[in-house]
Amino acid sequence: MSGETAKDLMSAGCQCIQAEETLDRAAQLMREMNVGALPICGSDDRLKGIITDRDIIVKCIAEGKDPARTTAGELATGLVWVPAEASVEEALTKMEQNQIKRLPVIENGRIVGMISEADLAKNLPDDKLADFVHRVYARA
Repeated sequence: MSGETAKDLMSAGCQCIQAEETLDRAAQLMREMNVGALPICGSDDRLKGIITDRDIIVKCIAEGKDPARTTAGELATGLVWVPAEASVEEALTKMEQNQIKRLPVIENGRIVGMISEADLAKNLPDDKLADFVHRVYARA
């Protein structure tokens, strides 16, 4: 694992939702792709943030907002990413420090994939995976 990079670990072909798209469209895309988070891109295809299924529920529906009138860009949070050439250790550290379970991978200014818990489960030794899970889910 020592020579692997974030690009080796990620799931490639990540689809963005445009910042001006509505949350109901984001939910539809999540269902179609069977994912719980989508990167949000601007009209320049640059990463603006990430939106999760939980964001849609907690920050929109639970607050009485209309998901057909609220845009992904309005809820864009967590502009945390890692360069494609970063080491696996760097990616894990960034995820642990920010207590996030999904990490966009950027190459040449564009998103090329995402590292998720499923990617970690497939690629990390059990002890390292257990350590990651403990650190990310532990709340101070």
